[in-house]
Amino acid sequence: MNELPSLRDRLSTRIIASSLAALTVMLCMIGWTLWLSWQLEGAAAAINDTGSLRMRANGIAIELLQSDTSHANQALAGLRAQRDTLDRLKRGVPSRPLFLPDAADIRAQMAQVEATWENQLKPAITLGLAQGRADAYLAVLPGFIDKADRLVRMIETDNAAKTNLLRLSQAVLIGVASVGTLAMIYLLYLWIISPVLNLQEGLRRMAGREFSVRLPVESNDEFGLLAQGFNRMADELEGLYRDLENRVQKKTALLANQNRELGALYDMAAFLNQPNDIDALCRGFLQRVMKEFNADGGSIRVTDPLGDKLHLVVSEGLSSDLEDTEHCMKINACFCGAATRQGVVVIQDFRKLSQTEQYRCASEGFKGLSVFRIVTQDAVLGSFSLHYRNTRTIAPAEAQLLETLGQHLGVALDNRRLSAKARQLAVAEERNLVAQGLHDSIAQGLNFLNLQVQMLDSAVEREQWDEVREIVPLLRTGVDESYQDVRELLVNFRTKLGQGEMLAAVEDTVARFRRQSGIEVTLKVDDLEGAPLPPEQQLQVLFILQEALSNIRKHANASRVQVTIHNRRDFEMRIDDNGEGFDPAEVAQRGEHHVGLNIMQERAQRLSATLVLESSPGKGTHIRLALPRTERQAA
Repeated sequence: MNELPSLRDRLSTRIIASSLAALTVMLCMIGWTLWLSWQLEGAAAAINDTGSLRMRANGIAIELLQSDTSHANQALAGLRAQRDTLDRLKRGVPSRPLFLPDAADIRAQMAQVEATWENQLKPAITLGLAQGRADAYLAVLPGFIDKADRLVRMIETDNAAKTNLLRLSQAVLIGVASVGTLAMIYLLYLWIISPVLNLQEGLRRMAGREFSVRLPVESNDEFGLLAQGFNRMADELEGLYRDLENRVQKKTALLANQNRELGALYDMAAFLNQPNDIDALCRGFLQRVMKEFNADGGSIRVTDPLGDKLHLVVSEGLSSDLEDTEHCMKINACFCGAATRQGVVVIQDFRKLSQTEQYRCASEGFKGLSVFRIVTQDAVLGSFSLHYRNTRTIAPAEAQLLETLGQHLGVALDNRRLSAKARQLAVAEERNLVAQGLHDSIAQGLNFLNLQVQMLDSAVEREQWDEVREIVPLLRTGVDESYQDVRELLVNFRTKLGQGEMLAAVEDTVARFRRQSGIEVTLKVDDLEGAPLPPEQQLQVLFILQEALSNIRKHANASRVQVTIHNRRDFEMRIDDNGEGFDPAEVAQRGEHHVGLNIMQERAQRLSATLVLESSPGKGTHIRLALPRTERQAA
């Protein structure tokens, strides 16, 4: 980019300089004409005062011809006035203005007039006033008047010459103004309008795709720089227009490549989100990557928990011998392990490496290899490799895409592992609850039956038939209770709820308890304002209700039970009975372990709810399950 023009070459400098020159000429011409006008005005006043010399001299002659005293005084006044007029003409009065023209002959004539007045007329007036006669004054008066008339004519002649000079100056001023205006118009056209018109014409031709147009650079001012910039722009546009098709093709190819990458990422993400097992997931991933990048073989390997070995998960295009040999290998044994520690490994041609025979994939005819890590946010899970029978260059964009695909695969594998762990944890938790349920119901019943059988065996050996008859009903009752516990457990294990089915399941559970126990049960449900719980939370609420009713049947000896459910913004379930009750502190002091209550507490924790049990001897038991609105899950 060019710098700004120098101060001398700037258009603004030329315009200001020409304007100042024109202003200076005009001010000089106007000042000259004003000076001439001032001179003419002062000379005109001098002509008037010089004419008054003649009039006043004649007036003094008339006063001298009168012999009385009053006329003598007027003659003396005229004498003084004549002296004052001569002094004004001699000194000049710039304020009027009044002054004689600055010419030697006029100044000489003025001196003669003054000398004639002082040497001839003034003594004659004094003599005439003394003698009462005007003969002497009248004798010299014609000479004074003649000299005064000559002075007036000389001043008038000088004024006429200055008047002609003033008119000439005005004509010259008009000519200078006209010529200056024309010159300024021409200069403005030359400096501004013509370059603007050239630029406009260039832009018009440029708009018509005539990219060969160039502007003439005729100056070093702003318009010269603008013309140079226009020419550079025209050069660049011409070059761009020539290369436009090539650039469009390159851009189209780039966009197509980016669209291909985005499509590959979208397809891979859609595949990885499908519910496949790890083997199918890895095989599908490898097949798609090989197809996308035209690979002849490939493999996916994962690290063991210790991080020192790589296990082959799936492979494509590799021989069975290679799969068997490298099914499990040290992490530092080959490039696949190196990639997990160092990042991307790209081998364009194995033949350029030393000791090529130590690489099994090279011995199978593969010339190129690319290995990328399988990573998650926190760890490296393994690597996947692409094998090429011909040399192939991996572009940076392709390498970035493959690294991204490795991250997607890592996240998918990690999700599969986390899902498997979650399922194992859920199974373990449910097994724990099942074990607790078996221990609390069937195990205790079987223990009771075992004790009664031992007592029955002892009574039979002793032939205590009365005692046998007492034990047999107890055995029958124990078997019936164990059978009923088994049925309850089976019902609990098989219970499955869909969205919005909890109320019907609660009603079935209450009805079944009423039939099995014969206890009066009241169910109150307030479900008008609350949203339904999700199926998982509904199922846990139902399990807690079933466990609570089972405990009432076994231990409470109650005759009445009330179940109350409030499903509003907060969810609450209350189970109250009028049974025997117990002292929780006394039970805890005895160290008794109530498995059923523990099961309900664990299920409440899985709900993120609170379970409160209140009981006292003879006043029944009250259970309250509360699920706050902040812990409710969306159904």
